[in-house]
Amino acid sequence: PGGIFVATAKRKVFGQVAIDMIAGPSEILVLADGKSSPKWVTADLLSQAEHDVRSSAVLVTDSRELAEAVRAEVEAQLEALPRRDIARRSMEENGKIIVTDSLDKAVQAANRIAPEHLELCVEDPFALLPRIQNAGSVFLGRFTPEALGDYFAGPNHTLPTSGTARFSSPLGVDDFMKRSSFLCYDREALNACSGRIADFARREGLEGHARSAESRKQF
Repeated sequence: PGGIFVATAKRKVFGQVAIDMIAGPSEILVLADGKSSPKWVTADLLSQAEHDVRSSAVLVTDSRELAEAVRAEVEAQLEALPRRDIARRSMEENGKIIVTDSLDKAVQAANRIAPEHLELCVEDPFALLPRIQNAGSVFLGRFTPEALGDYFAGPNHTLPTSGTARFSSPLGVDDFMKRSSFLCYDREALNACSGRIADFARREGLEGHARSAESRKQF
């Protein structure tokens, strides 16, 4: 769903047919504490960087030691990666390591970035989960890499990107359903509010609307 050709096709038909979302390029944010393995964190970052040169891989940690270790490990793992040219350019142009004073600040940074994929590589990921407000999909614990969601486990994996997780959700059943709203007032209910309806309408200069609401008073 995040490919440039799929995204372009969706833009061309948007407004004529329903689409789920414009998704991509792929993103990962790994929120990790100092007890996390630099090798694992780096592997997870590169798993998204190898998608596309436009992909984004971000580490947010409260441990400067982990940050330095991951920076060195990126270079080491890139050399052995078949798609290293793509991954290297992705990391150079869009990769980031953010060091915070605390895990609290790390959570704030994650919510502000609103990533497509968010890994919580910490001792107690479920303690942080209630404070995660903006993320497409959350991967809990050190043994839940993002690749698990790509290929094997559970929830739908068409997710909001480019910060749109602040206001949108993963693709779900509701996206494939069409709804209509309905309303019904009886005479008493309409008479109780027709004056206010007419007032709104006249303030907008729409006399026909006002008369439509008031016309039923005579019956």
